[in-house]
Amino acid sequence: MSLLENKDDLKGLVETLNFKEKVERSKELIKEAYEKYGDGLVVANSLGKDSVAVWDLAKRVNSKIRGFIVTTRFKPKETVEFMKQEVARYPELKVYKNDSRIADRLYETNPDKCCDILKVEPVKRAVEEMKVTCWVTGLRCTEGRTRTDFKEVEERDKGLIKLNPILIWKEREVWQYLALNGVKVNPLYAEGYRSLGCAPCTKITNEEDERAGRWIGTSKCGGECGIHTKPLKIGMGAGI
Repeated sequence: MSLLENKDDLKGLVETLNFKEKVERSKELIKEAYEKYGDGLVVANSLGKDSVAVWDLAKRVNSKIRGFIVTTRFKPKETVEFMKQEVARYPELKVYKNDSRIADRLYETNPDKCCDILKVEPVKRAVEEMKVTCWVTGLRCTEGRTRTDFKEVEERDKGLIKLNPILIWKEREVWQYLALNGVKVNPLYAEGYRSLGCAPCTKITNEEDERAGRWIGTSKCGGECGIHTKPLKIGMGAGI
């Protein structure tokens, strides 16, 4: 059976597969998806450790695979500089940004709306303009409380498949892959961050949950920006 159609117990595979087996499974998922969707398969690269691991995996499967980056006016300067380096190295990475005017400190007063405008809207635009039929993410089910129930292959929007090829990887396995393959990472990790986002909404914490430092002090604490939970095809579901 194709891995794209598998019904495996993913939570069990987190513990039963070894590192090498997980890497091969991830590559095979991307390979099968690329064979099926061709140029419609596009990697969403957040510039975090998980995304750059997936981007590296994808380029090893086929160097022609494209990607997109969503950036915002609030990204740390280190992330912006890392983005410039990655885009210079990979011209097939297209950058999307929403420069619409927003209320001052919206990230504090209404973080959901802030994320909708600055993150979800550009992703929708990327999906539309790049004619994406399968978008590839760096989601992992061990990252935090909001990511435990995702599947390796999902179809939240009709006609738009989401592939999560490293879903069953643990955090240390991501770092193991990056080190073994010499993949460059955002320098902010060296300062102690475990999950990266916009500067006002990302802190260093000692919590067990990797995403505990996101949106501290709000109802979104450790949660999601919306790109993994809301419809992304323009004209489908609730708009922004």
